[in-house]
Amino acid sequence: MKSEGGLDKRKAYILATVVYEYIATAEPVGSNTLTQKYNLGVSSATVRNEMAELEAGGYLVQPHTSAGRVPSDAGYRTYVDELMQPETLATEDRRRIRDDLREASRELDEVIESATRLLGRLSNNLAFVTKPQPDTQSFRHIQLIWLSPRTGVAIVVTSLGVAAQTLFEVTSDLEADALTRLSNALNARLGNRLMRDIADRDVQGAVEELGLSDELRGAVLAALRSARSAQAPSIAAAGAQNLLDQPEFQDLRKLRSILRIVEEQKTLYDMVADSIGTDTASVKIGAEFGSDELADLSVVTVPYRVGPNAVGMLSILGPRRMPYARLVALASGTADTLSERLSDIE
Repeated sequence: MKSEGGLDKRKAYILATVVYEYIATAEPVGSNTLTQKYNLGVSSATVRNEMAELEAGGYLVQPHTSAGRVPSDAGYRTYVDELMQPETLATEDRRRIRDDLREASRELDEVIESATRLLGRLSNNLAFVTKPQPDTQSFRHIQLIWLSPRTGVAIVVTSLGVAAQTLFEVTSDLEADALTRLSNALNARLGNRLMRDIADRDVQGAVEELGLSDELRGAVLAALRSARSAQAPSIAAAGAQNLLDQPEFQDLRKLRSILRIVEEQKTLYDMVADSIGTDTASVKIGAEFGSDELADLSVVTVPYRVGPNAVGMLSILGPRRMPYARLVALASGTADTLSERLSDIE
């Protein structure tokens, strides 16, 4: 038998065991340790030979000549993609997540901040959550309000609240009744559509049916553009102090570098940007970030939703030596409960 990556059954099992042992101890793993602690069914010499071949294949590295071996990025990737056994979130953790989020207010930001703090504590790593982007939310309604004969305000409300209030001016007199009729026509056409799916022609059709001006069409389009602004979302982060407990970050220079990353929301966003819009959990490891500064890190990312639509990403950042199966289960469970809570708010 072989893994998808081409490892035979014994090498795959030894690699999985090395990863498991190293995650648990943070110490390089030797053949004697594996033989004594795990029922491998072969001699220490055979295990040593297999580990040497795994090293030659790029799955393991030896930090020092006399030391045991540790997983490489390729070893972790093979473990996560092919060898890792999925875990189920403990009942106690599920209850705690549910109770904590239930106690949060109905304010969107507070619910997300509460979920982030909780995930940081439960994972013993850094947790961060991208807040919902306007263009991933659903259109609820638009209200066009008459202020003066040539001035009005457009209020766009999405599934998670008011997205934009835009003042507009026109060169011809406005009638309050015309604004009300246009609001009703737009709400009938656009209700429950994703913000990013609303096209200019949808607004054009409503304006033309009512015989209204191009200026008013332009005002509505400007309000919708403002409401679905594509700027990078803000990020809630918690648990940076947990990194102090990780052996990998005892080097203060390395820790300062990591903490600087935490302070730069754009860097955190870039770490998970290519996962946004995906439907499943994803893991990025070490060199896959394309930065020497991030090479000692891994991140587990899971989408959370409002209704059927993914609106943000929930992530756990820590050392490459992280318990991937547990953290995927933890992030997924938190994302599910957060999604339920946000649907209640909606």
